[in-house]
Amino acid sequence: MTQPGSGTRPDDARRHNRAVLLRRLHVEGPCTRATLAGELGLNRSTIKAVVDGLAEAGVVTEAVPARRSGAGRPSLLVLPDPQAAVVLAVDIRVEQVALAMVGIGGQILGRHSWNLHRTTRLPGEVITHLAESAALLRDELGVAEQAVGVSVPGVVRRSDGFVHEAPNLGWRDVDLGTRLAAVLARPVQVANDAEAGALAEHLRGIGRDVADMVYLSADVGVGGGVVSGGTPLRGTGGYVGELGHLMVRPDGRECFCGSHGCWETEVGEPALCRALGLPEDTPRGVLVAELRDLAAVPGRADRPLADYAGWMTAGLVTVVNMLAPELVVLGDLFGALPPSVVERVGSELRRRSLVSRATGGTRLAVSPLGRDGALVGAAEIAFEPVLAAV
Repeated sequence: MTQPGSGTRPDDARRHNRAVLLRRLHVEGPCTRATLAGELGLNRSTIKAVVDGLAEAGVVTEAVPARRSGAGRPSLLVLPDPQAAVVLAVDIRVEQVALAMVGIGGQILGRHSWNLHRTTRLPGEVITHLAESAALLRDELGVAEQAVGVSVPGVVRRSDGFVHEAPNLGWRDVDLGTRLAAVLARPVQVANDAEAGALAEHLRGIGRDVADMVYLSADVGVGGGVVSGGTPLRGTGGYVGELGHLMVRPDGRECFCGSHGCWETEVGEPALCRALGLPEDTPRGVLVAELRDLAAVPGRADRPLADYAGWMTAGLVTVVNMLAPELVVLGDLFGALPPSVVERVGSELRRRSLVSRATGGTRLAVSPLGRDGALVGAAEIAFEPVLAAV
């Protein structure tokens, strides 16, 4: 860890050490003071002062580990109190909105969700329902959030949460961040859903030890989030990750974005329904059940999903050749694909991608976070400023 510079004031150094230590506990979990000293590069007296200060403020506690090893007195574990800092995480999807109160350490304290229909997708309706649901959660749990993180399937300006377009929601030029902040009276951070999912995988999922990864998710549309050199790639203004709008078939179907032949028209939820001979508006639960039935018999999904797997591979080859990730994580609906299909796509990706061959083979894996990926990521986005101020 880089120490504060020689010109840093003592108060600034203390705040810096406090924020770094708390973030270590938040992301990695409980550990001893000695471990904190070794990992953070701080001496024991500094660690003692920081931990004692956080304990006096009720932010952390110390306890004997449940599992003891070796002889002698066990070292106490430093544990964050989940309710010492709480954020509200919101995941706005095409057909559903989910929200959760999340405490330090990523613990979900409580959650609500409701379905969206054409008449309830209007921004004003969603904002009003969000405010009501947040109030209910506060009353139920007896806690209040310090900040809010929101995931949206659209093109989002990170500086103020302005949603330029969310085509599958039918939103355009929605001042979501400012409006939510006014209604909830809390700081609000808004991000693209795939960016949130990538952050979740990097901090709490299968990509925890991976410096370069791509997270790919499918709802009605397809989005991508990128982690490069251990840092989320956000681009100018926060606009990055619209991988679903790579053009893969110039003479293909019209996309919600107004173009034709976008990758999501070949691998998004409607395309998956078509591949299985189902109506494009088949409910998500029915579609997932069909995929599980196919997966129950090895090889059964290979024929009906052969063309679908081909389009998945075509897009992924371009993504890997451009970004050279060590790992590609499939989230949301992609996570329900039969294992044989995922294996086939992964094998073809490694064979056809020049960059994958050069780097020893890009891994393709399914997210362990399931449908909670973007929700977990929204919480982490909200925690970024909160942990620095606790």
